[in-house]
Amino acid sequence: MASTAPDEASLFAELQKVRRAGLVRLRGRVLPALESAAAEAATGARTPGAAVEALLRLAVARLDAGTLRTAAEYTLGLAQGTRDWPAASRRARAASVYGVSVERFRKDHEVMVLGQVAEHIVRLASRPAVGAAGAADARTGDGGGSGTHRTVGIAAGGRTVALTLHVHPVDLLRDVDVVVSPVNVHLALPERFKSSVAASLRRAAAVHGVTGDLLADPLHDELFGWASRHGAAGRAVLPGTVAATGAGALTGQGVRRIYHAAVAVPRAGTNDYDVLQSDVTRATSRALAVLAAEHDRFDPPLRSVCFPLLGSGRGGLSYGASLAAVWAAVEADAARGAGWDIHFVVRSPEAAALVERLPAGIRPAHDRRATR
Repeated sequence: MASTAPDEASLFAELQKVRRAGLVRLRGRVLPALESAAAEAATGARTPGAAVEALLRLAVARLDAGTLRTAAEYTLGLAQGTRDWPAASRRARAASVYGVSVERFRKDHEVMVLGQVAEHIVRLASRPAVGAAGAADARTGDGGGSGTHRTVGIAAGGRTVALTLHVHPVDLLRDVDVVVSPVNVHLALPERFKSSVAASLRRAAAVHGVTGDLLADPLHDELFGWASRHGAAGRAVLPGTVAATGAGALTGQGVRRIYHAAVAVPRAGTNDYDVLQSDVTRATSRALAVLAAEHDRFDPPLRSVCFPLLGSGRGGLSYGASLAAVWAAVEADAARGAGWDIHFVVRSPEAAALVERLPAGIRPAHDRRATR
């Protein structure tokens, strides 16, 4: 007999328990509604605590990008480095996302945030289960499937390149040597509370104390140092420039380098950017050249690199235009004999579907300036 998905009220009550306890104290807690939802959603996790955490990450990843998702990540301890924070510290950080007092956040915004998470959990639990094989794909990335990690085989350079597709927030990447991050030509990183790829990486790389206080902002500091060493402090670099830095706290996730790719040109008098496909291709090619130059400087050598769809956010490029621009450089590099492990990270099913269609070929997209 088919099981009944838990109701939002029960899930909301248990989400409040998770908020108070934190992820590190989930083991052994009685959370029947969340555990039932996790079983229905077929997260693939083997223990109740791990299944609940996987379910929470899936639900929060489906929230609108921006303040809502960021506040949910802090509230539940899903943001990088916050899983062991006290509940009061997580609530204070979430309140700062909305720029309100802790008390106002507790009475108003927190209720809204947890309510939205509960709503998405109900949707996850109500969809058809992917089954054991699908759950294994989500964990390992083997064999394609509908999980958060998929493998796509693509012919390039006379051989088949195995491309790994990640369908989740960029700050959840694990064990990828290099992550390419889009940045503007002034090499100015967005604030940590923003929702862009660069902001998410800056936030995940930051070092915090046990109370949540910021101790170090390594991506910002190292990028400023790179600009100073190369005579670019206070001025714009050419589009396509790539600045390599360390990964800060992301080293704990197996990420060793961040390559900041300058592809966005600020539009005067606005908060918008212009991004050209040719600049995305140039930056991708440069990132691969930097990877080749740094390859043997590390032990073990750098092998894997992950690309988001550069310029497809506020830069205004469509997913297809960005993918075509990035893949042009990757394919050319493979044709010259490069053997890197190539990864893509995307957030939306639409973008994931485009990457999965790469074996069928990319229809050329016209280079254009952003229109928004």
